[in-house]
Order: sequence, then structure tokens, then C-alpha cells
Amino acid sequence: MHKQIIAEKQDLTYLNWTKIRNSSGTAGSFLKAYYEIGGQKVYYKLSNFDAYSGIIGHECINELIVDRLLTLLGVEHLSYQLIYADILIDGIAYTTWLCASEDYKQKGENKIALDVYYQAERLDEKEKPLDFCIRQGWGDSVYRMIVVDFLILNRDRHGANIEVLRNSRNKTVRLAPLFDHGLSFVYSCYEPSMLEGVDVMEDRPVQCFLGSRSVRENLKIIPKDKMPALNALREQDREYLFQGLEKALPDEYQAVIWKMIWARWRYYEDFCNQRRES
Repeated sequence: MHKQIIAEKQDLTYLNWTKIRNSSGTAGSFLKAYYEIGGQKVYYKLSNFDAYSGIIGHECINELIVDRLLTLLGVEHLSYQLIYADILIDGIAYTTWLCASEDYKQKGENKIALDVYYQAERLDEKEKPLDFCIRQGWGDSVYRMIVVDFLILNRDRHGANIEVLRNSRNKTVRLAPLFDHGLSFVYSCYEPSMLEGVDVMEDRPVQCFLGSRSVRENLKIIPKDKMPALNALREQDREYLFQGLEKALPDEYQAVIWKMIWARWRYYEDFCNQRRES
């Protein structure tokens, strides 16, 4: 995939969608599909769907915004493509934005959810998931993930949204690049009017397999000498983050999402400086 945004309407009515229950506890489902093109699997994902309201929200657009943000910050991640398309769900036609991504496994690798791998390979029931990851040598990757989830207010970093890639022949085990960031920012604000009064620094409850239910408190998990050295975010980066999204995401959402990213980035910079001085 080369073009990040395909705004010309595509015909993807041949895709077969599988319902994945929304793990955030809200009504609806996330639908996923895949299609093999030239021996390469491409995975497709919709925003929240229910049979009455149809496809609502903008989780797919969040994926592209976070993709661009992590590129700026220098964090390894899965890349997404945003597509405007006609699709069919249970024989009913919809026109919507969806996102696509390619398989990130290398040849010979198999993937397994981190919570499953942890359950099978932990020392004993007393070894916490975070300690397990550090013992595996994944500490730096986990710390970057914790910072990213704070910056985007990711509410859904459960144990299956972190994956382990294993190559039994080469005897290698590694964490997959970061992926699945749809339930971030103001994803639950389905109408612009719902953006009124949004506190971009609010510490909402989150799912986090490796930490607590607070993305802000999770920053304190990171040792002082292990704070990730990310590329600095700049105010002019806003243009890059939202470039080409005029038709997909109203200006009101772009303004609030940028306000959230920028405020949280400045908080993170201050947090790092305070830890260095303490």
C-alpha cells in the first residue's frame, strides 16, 4: 500500500465481514475482513457498527492519525491506509470510510496474543505481565507503548491488542509493532455537539494489560532512566497529521484531537523534565 488516503470511492462489496464484539463495553461491533492480493494479505477494519445505526464513529480515521503521529515520534508501528468505499454487510449496502493494513508478520513467523503467551510462559502466577515483558527483554518497547497510549488516550490496550511474533525455526520471539489505536481521542463522540466541554487531559478509565486503568499513572511505571527518547513533536506537525482528511473528519474533531495531542505532549515533556531533576 503506497497511498495513505484513497478518497475516490472504491467497490469493496466483495469483502466478507466478520463481527468482533466491541471490547470497550459500548454497544455495537467492530467488523473485520481480509483479502489476499498477489500473495499478500490485506486486512480491513470498519468503525463501530450496529444493525440499527449502521457504521458510526471514526475509529478508522483515528488509526491513520495515530499512524502519522507515531511516524513523527519515531515509534515502530503498523501502517494504515484510509479508503472510501462501498461495502455490503448482511446484504445491505453502505458507503463508508474504512482502514486497511498489510500483514506485519515476517516469513516463518506466527502470532499469538500477549495475554495467551504470558499465561503459557510466565514463571508462576505471581509474575506480573509487565515483569514478564521486561524479563523477555521488551522493556523499551513496552515503555514506548505506555507513552503512546497516554498521548492518544488509548482506552483499549487489552492483552490481545499486543501481539508476540514467534519463529520456531529461527527460535526468535519479538513483540509486534504497535497496532489497533481506534478507541482513542474522542472516539465516543459520535456527533460534533458531543465535543462541547471535552477535557483533553481527562484521565478516563482504560483497559491496559500491562498497567493500571489510568494512562497518566502508567507513566510512573517507567523507570527514570528508561523514559523513551521520542522525536520532538512541533506545533506545525498538525498540518501533516490531518492532511487530506477534510472529507473524512469534520474540522471540529480535528481541532479537539490536535488540542489533546499537543496538551498531552507538553505534559509528557514536563513529566520527563521533572523526573530528570528529581
